[in-house]
Amino acid sequence: MRWDQVTVDVRGWRQATESLIAGRRTLLGLWGEPNRVHMASRGEDEIAVVSLACPKGSFPSVGARHSPAIRLERAIADLYGLKAEGTLDGRLWLDHGRWTVRHPLGAAARSKGPAPYAFLAAEGESLHQIPVGPVHAGIIEPGHFRFTASGETVVRLEERLGYVHRGLEGLIAGAPLDRAARLAGRASGDSTVAYAVAFARAAEAALGVEAPSRAHWLRGLMAELERLANHLGDIGAICNDAAFALMHAHCAVLREQVLRAADVAFGHRLMMDCVTPGGVAVDLTPAGAEAVRDLVRTVRERFPLLIDLYDDTASLQDRTVGTGIVKAELAAWFGASGYVGRASSGGFDARKAFPYPPYDALEFEVPTRDEGDVNARVWIRIEETRQSLSLIDQILDGLPKGPPTAPLASGAGEGLALVEGFRGDVFIWLRLEPGKVTSAYLRDPSWFQWPLLEAAIEGNIVADFPLCNKSFNCSYAGVDL
Repeated sequence: MRWDQVTVDVRGWRQATESLIAGRRTLLGLWGEPNRVHMASRGEDEIAVVSLACPKGSFPSVGARHSPAIRLERAIADLYGLKAEGTLDGRLWLDHGRWTVRHPLGAAARSKGPAPYAFLAAEGESLHQIPVGPVHAGIIEPGHFRFTASGETVVRLEERLGYVHRGLEGLIAGAPLDRAARLAGRASGDSTVAYAVAFARAAEAALGVEAPSRAHWLRGLMAELERLANHLGDIGAICNDAAFALMHAHCAVLREQVLRAADVAFGHRLMMDCVTPGGVAVDLTPAGAEAVRDLVRTVRERFPLLIDLYDDTASLQDRTVGTGIVKAELAAWFGASGYVGRASSGGFDARKAFPYPPYDALEFEVPTRDEGDVNARVWIRIEETRQSLSLIDQILDGLPKGPPTAPLASGAGEGLALVEGFRGDVFIWLRLEPGKVTSAYLRDPSWFQWPLLEAAIEGNIVADFPLCNKSFNCSYAGVDL
């Protein structure tokens, strides 16, 4: 992957912001360090990182003119105390006033304690508010949703997240490379392979080393198994939120079989800690390969029947078609990737746009749709499931021989990686010194998808929110860090 890094002054920072506003580039990430901010963006075939010193503890706001950056700037302010000058939203984000200190990664100061959170207002006759969460029914991460409605129609939705903040950036800073890799793999547990691959590739780029070919292909196999499990689970869960539990049950059975095959192949149902800088921790045995092949045969046999059931159930289509529409222009403005972006005409896929092994040697298509509704997001998952089955076959047929890992020499440097997870692109940047990681930034695709959920539910009825929410399936932990 080709990428450039340059230190700029305020004028250069504003020019980089202008390129986002003009649509010449797409925002990938915005993060801080003590007295410094960084912004990553992508063009057609390269990634650029611009860095700005903040000796006075502030920097020109990107979010003031490019709204996808707003929440990223709020996180920077909470963690590092660096203020975005001219910001449209200066409220706290990760910091709920319950930390013992403010700005824990910057110039730490004593916390003043919790304060009321000012949700955005909505004006009109006969409006009422509906608070939901942060505690939800079932096993689900915490997040608060504040609805303003007129009767049953949603006028405004605002999310408040940050309840599962774990201080990952602070834990990674100063950690040995192997421990930092384990922490990165826990940023969002359902995407542990994607995060682990991104972290490993960033570390390898920083050290100027290349993992063995067999390791790259095994990483690809794990990534497609992870994608397969999550898509099957999501398809069923979306149908369940439309009161069609039969699909949920059958998809759950298939998802369970994916997890069991992963356990046989790599020793862990989620394949956690199986990808490491320099390669993979677990090689694939003949028995593991056969378990995966059996899985592919099973899914290919049963999945088409479930899709026919989904497509032929009129009551289900009535709930999903035309519900929770994300306009193509808005999805493009936020650089939304994954099924959210591809259901709204976006075709970005990191595996294609910035090919990395093994995908540079494999054949697959990136499905897109134009409707932007719940149904479109379901169909993107359906088509990607089919593509994953094909990719798994290709990987097993072409798996190179050789060692699954290579030794990593201690060294210093900076590296980044962009990897396609099941939700979309996962971006990781890190800086290494001999024996440790000095700084790291992990960006989940959900940063740019959560705001689109707020837009998608507007004008829909309150009862359709669970359906819309599940069709996005954004990660709480991935943005809470």
